[in-house]
Amino acid sequence: MSHRPFNLHLVSDSTGETLNSIMRATLARFPDPQVVHHRWSLVRSHLQLEQVLEGIKAEPGPVMFTLVDRSLRHALEEVCQQIGVPCLSVLDPVMDLLQAQLGQQAREKRAAQYVLDADYFRRIDAMHYVLAHDDGQGIAGIEEADCVLVGVSRSSKTPTCFYLANRGIKAANVPIVPTSPLPVELENPPCPVIGLTIDTSALIDIRRHRLKIIGNGGVRQDANDYVDFEAVKAEIQAARRLCTSHGWPVIDVTRRSIEETAATVLQLMEAWHARRNQLNAAKPRPAEA
Repeated sequence: MSHRPFNLHLVSDSTGETLNSIMRATLARFPDPQVVHHRWSLVRSHLQLEQVLEGIKAEPGPVMFTLVDRSLRHALEEVCQQIGVPCLSVLDPVMDLLQAQLGQQAREKRAAQYVLDADYFRRIDAMHYVLAHDDGQGIAGIEEADCVLVGVSRSSKTPTCFYLANRGIKAANVPIVPTSPLPVELENPPCPVIGLTIDTSALIDIRRHRLKIIGNGGVRQDANDYVDFEAVKAEIQAARRLCTSHGWPVIDVTRRSIEETAATVLQLMEAWHARRNQLNAAKPRPAEA
């Protein structure tokens, strides 16, 4: 059954990423949703809000918002009630739950997640680290990594590392090349090493697309080991054996988004540190003098 498109207004006093993330997650549950998004970000004054209200009146539809300023919230809710459109503060239920559990009131602080604090600079530092240690570069600095991703070429190591950097994780990535040995620094790594693998056919499709982008579409791909099915299959199997021999966990990224892969990497990192802490706790302590 087809549905008429409806307007959806997302109003935020910050960048609007929270609302965008919520909408991506929820709309994905509906088959072919017909939604016209109206994004209103950095709404921090009544003058700016007036423009938003005019837009809502011109194209009525549900309103979802994240506004800290009470006067802006009340003005938005009042107009929505007048024109008969639903209006929802998406963070209020979570805020109420946390306030009840913590026994304290949340601060009325706008865009607190984007302040230039230590976490912000940690993410910037992690981004610089990923740039310097992408595709096997900067092996000498691998002892500073929070994790290392290994895998065959085009197995989504780089985009996963950049996503992790946005979480403040210094992630290096090292390609597994059939004719090249792994760096000796990975023999006794100071951080978790995680392998990424992928289905043979999916990898070949990605590699062929890559060849076209870089201008090698005219090469006889059937004679190229880079996209030859048996050669690629053997390459993937060898990479998995290598990871198994080192005891490195492997994530199959074939049907995973970058976000899902990164979430699994974070889980494996937590498990690695938990095991390490258990081992350290089990070690006998030196006798006191």
